[in-house]
Amino acid sequence: MSHPEGYTRREVLTLAAGVSAVFTFGPAGAQTAPSTGTGGKTMLTRVIPSSNEPLPVVGVGTYRGFDVAPSDPAYKDLPAVLSALFEKGGKVIDSSPMYGRAEQTTGELLSIHEPRSPAFLATKVWTRGREEGIAQMEQSFALLQTDRIDLMQVHNLLDWQTHLPTLRQWKEEGRIRYIGITHYTASAYEEVEAVLKAEPVDFLQINYALDDRAVEKRLLPLCREKGVAVICNRPFGGGGLLGRLKDKPLPGWAAQVGIKSWPQLALKFLLSHSAVTCVIPGTGKPRYMAENAGAGFGPMLTDAQRQQLIALVG
Repeated sequence: MSHPEGYTRREVLTLAAGVSAVFTFGPAGAQTAPSTGTGGKTMLTRVIPSSNEPLPVVGVGTYRGFDVAPSDPAYKDLPAVLSALFEKGGKVIDSSPMYGRAEQTTGELLSIHEPRSPAFLATKVWTRGREEGIAQMEQSFALLQTDRIDLMQVHNLLDWQTHLPTLRQWKEEGRIRYIGITHYTASAYEEVEAVLKAEPVDFLQINYALDDRAVEKRLLPLCREKGVAVICNRPFGGGGLLGRLKDKPLPGWAAQVGIKSWPQLALKFLLSHSAVTCVIPGTGKPRYMAENAGAGFGPMLTDAQRQQLIALVG
């Protein structure tokens, strides 16, 4: 497959190469259930309700961080970001046509080493009209350099009535494995709830953070009831959460649940909700990816620990 913007595979390899940016795709290894996790060397998993397939609980979002060209210095960090994800046992990579060059960058990086496994590729359709949606999704296949996408989602519910029939057909044909819907703001929750009640989908991707918990009231219980997997976007809220927490000491019990930093604790708070399947904090930095992945190890928080954190952020 030719590379858009004139970059050959060799050029991508050369530009992506750096002293610390070398792919080492390790096996995901045996999976364990997060509800009984006590530590260990393998990232915890939750099952996708519609299939019982285990999914590692921490992935990566590609918004902003992967919207870079091979000529950009930031590109050289990205192979090590994916290496950090895979080495920790994670595999979910979430993208969208809305994210600029992110799909293309993801496809380039995953093409460097074979096999592509263990990546679980999730992207979205974000346009109006049946034919326009098909064209955009075909472009996603091309940019991601794959003949199968694990999860195709209707981004922000845009023209969902039109796109869901196409997604169902493609799922039956084996081109995609799961279908889902997404949003990122509480103003859309009423429509999200209506779609979940009316349409069988495998995944909901929705905003959820320690300081943004409105989803707990109706949507998370509904997903649990309907057997819908939940991916949390914006897991650090609107950006101010970590800033408010960074100078505060971690709770004394943090080490007991395998936590070494506030970002890890903010993610583990989300994962401690039984309806949550996976969190996808976005980053273009390998050390942040490794830190985020650390939230996927060790015991979940107790109700008392969760309430303590809620009280801390107010």
